[in-house]
Amino acid sequence: MNIKIKFYTVLLLLVTLSSTSCNKYLSLEPQDGIIRQNFWKTKEQLKAAVNGCYAGMLADPLVENLFLWGELRGDMLAAGVGVRNAELNVINVNISSTNTIADWSIIYKAINNCNTVLDFGPEVLKYDNTLTQATLNGYLGEAMALRGLLYFYLARSFGDVPLKLKSTSSDDDNLEIAKSTQQQVFDQIIADLKQAEQFVATSYGNRNDDKGRITRYTVNAILADVYLWLDKYDDCIKACDYIINSNQFTLVPGDNNWYSTVYFQGNSNESLFELQFNQNKLNPFYNMFINFKRFRAALKVAAEVYTQDFFDITNIDIRGNDASLKFNDGTIYKYQGINANSSRTPAASFAHWFVYRYPDVLLMKAEALNQQGNGQAALNAIEVIRTRANALPSSAMVVDPTDRNGVTDYLLAERAREFAFEGKRWYDLLRNARRNNYERLDLILNVVPTTAADEYQQAAIVKLRDKRSHYFPIFLYELQTNKALVQNPFYQ
Repeated sequence: MNIKIKFYTVLLLLVTLSSTSCNKYLSLEPQDGIIRQNFWKTKEQLKAAVNGCYAGMLADPLVENLFLWGELRGDMLAAGVGVRNAELNVINVNISSTNTIADWSIIYKAINNCNTVLDFGPEVLKYDNTLTQATLNGYLGEAMALRGLLYFYLARSFGDVPLKLKSTSSDDDNLEIAKSTQQQVFDQIIADLKQAEQFVATSYGNRNDDKGRITRYTVNAILADVYLWLDKYDDCIKACDYIINSNQFTLVPGDNNWYSTVYFQGNSNESLFELQFNQNKLNPFYNMFINFKRFRAALKVAAEVYTQDFFDITNIDIRGNDASLKFNDGTIYKYQGINANSSRTPAASFAHWFVYRYPDVLLMKAEALNQQGNGQAALNAIEVIRTRANALPSSAMVVDPTDRNGVTDYLLAERAREFAFEGKRWYDLLRNARRNNYERLDLILNVVPTTAADEYQQAAIVKLRDKRSHYFPIFLYELQTNKALVQNPFYQ
């Protein structure tokens, strides 16, 4: 695990990136131990460090990785003219340990930011008598939840990963850490989130903070997602109901302002948690998608996912043309538009990264209900989502509520429409494929004809029949620098 970063360097990054600066700190000499002596003294410094955890989530290429990990192996994305070889190899299921997509270092840097707050934040109580235990706990809860979210991405993408719960606070720290099992990582994620749930606020008093910081609702959304992966359906439903019954979230009406409200302005009534890019920190998506530079929508997205009404061109699924993509050329539009007719400029590439929205909560609960045998309730939830979006009859599926697999297919189709290019597609497919000892392996295999090049398809199907191939390899550099690591079995 490539986390060989001196503690003072990590904290310098935290404070530099955060919206609250500490000029005195920036002049400190880089020596082991100096941070504990000179930094963790005031609640303002603690706040700066927590802000740095969020800023670390925006550090390049973290969000780009979240997009690539969640979409490259799905069936919604196709290579553009400027696609990189590493990306093309993932699309074609031709992945090796030298593929830079498998470089997890930026994730572990963000985790180390959280660990730093958890390790040193409590010391501030000894020096600042204006800091209350409740305020401290709130900050610690935010760090715990962010750490849990990051480990959730790692566990879903790599399977077994190193589980580091202490910060790199000295040059003498042991940085050669073996992998923990995926189940052990999931257990730690749940422990972090359950503790965070007790600590964090339900509201910070303003919309931007409520959508851009971890709240108790965010924690429950992550918990619901984790519980789905662990087939703990009662727990998933309970977490979803906490959010639903709060009456704090609604679906934004599907009118002419829907796109602008949800995607251009951001932080809408249906948002639970968004990473807040802005004029000072742009996201990578404008350059990624403009003029097919790296990616475009797969051909099936317009024709099969959203479908079209050829008799009435004004009758559209609002999530499709001029929203998620442009039907005429496959341009991915979700992060580029102001509205259907106006686009952002390169300098305005600050669309947020959408971690959880209210439709996700409704559909996660629906998935859990379907797995419990309540297919009708799941179908009812799908209909709520479709009605808001004016989904076309041609994309509807006639499903018997008792047909669990049929309802699963419908849920996945609706999730594809609702969360196109939001980094969820591969995880949705894998989560549903792996249940009951990979009873639905077809969900993974069906991706190949949609996205892989013809010459790779046969080999890709053979590889994907081995469930170990569904996780990335450990990046070669990590193996070379951490001798405690062992390559993931499929890539040995």
